[in-house]
Amino acid sequence: MNFPTISFELFPPKTPEGYVKLLGIIDQLAGLKPDFISCTYGAGGGSREKTLDVVEHIQNKHHIKAVAHLTCVLHTKDEIKTILEEIKRRGISNVLALRGDPPKDHPDWKPGPKNFRYSSELVAFIRQHFNSYFGIGVAGFPEGHMLAPNREVDAQHLKAKIDAGADYVITQLFFDNQDYFDYIARLKKLGVNKPVIPGILPITDYQALVRFCLLCGASIPVKVHEIFKPLADDPAKTLEAGIRFAVEQCRELLDQGAPGLHFYTLNKISPTDIILKEVRR
Repeated sequence: MNFPTISFELFPPKTPEGYVKLLGIIDQLAGLKPDFISCTYGAGGGSREKTLDVVEHIQNKHHIKAVAHLTCVLHTKDEIKTILEEIKRRGISNVLALRGDPPKDHPDWKPGPKNFRYSSELVAFIRQHFNSYFGIGVAGFPEGHMLAPNREVDAQHLKAKIDAGADYVITQLFFDNQDYFDYIARLKKLGVNKPVIPGILPITDYQALVRFCLLCGASIPVKVHEIFKPLADDPAKTLEAGIRFAVEQCRELLDQGAPGLHFYTLNKISPTDIILKEVRR
């Protein structure tokens, strides 16, 4: 990939009607000329085929680079190899290699000898069996992963993914750019020089944001509470403030050398299209 990049993330729909609707959204997103689009992958493989269908559609119809998410959870190493062979058979050559979280119906799942414990092992496995066929992205956590004891240890885990053969990093969402800049500094000290693309989630619903961040471990800075809490009951003003906040965040990131922007679109064209138009000015 050539950096800096603009990219979008989608998730696979649960119904045939949702799939048709998503194809329309993809048409609109393609019009924004992203460098690549990724599609998430349900824990345990429940949405794997849908993910690959979406990625294949993006590549074949729109001729845009597409990235299929791949998680280790609930899969044996042999199953992972079979999945990767299917991905390759479909002509898909980019994956985001993730450990993944146990699904709700298997909350106590633990990896055994036939499973991967860490995404760095998945990356190494892909490189071992498929050499350089796949472009491999991995996840990064500017505030540290929820399971990491501290940010320094988390950075070491990221380095292990890079050393195993990952090509680039996409970060979890964050709202304080200093967390991202500090993360880059920690990684550089460890000799990591691969692109680390910041993940951007436009704020459109304050209460939903609070709930989501509790689940994923991202923190909400005081300034975000101060801006959006008073607007919680006003969707129009929240949207306006969310666009303004995201534009400022994106501009600062790019001005300070970020290698791109990765938007968590939630399968919607807006407000990503408005934000991107402002950022590209």
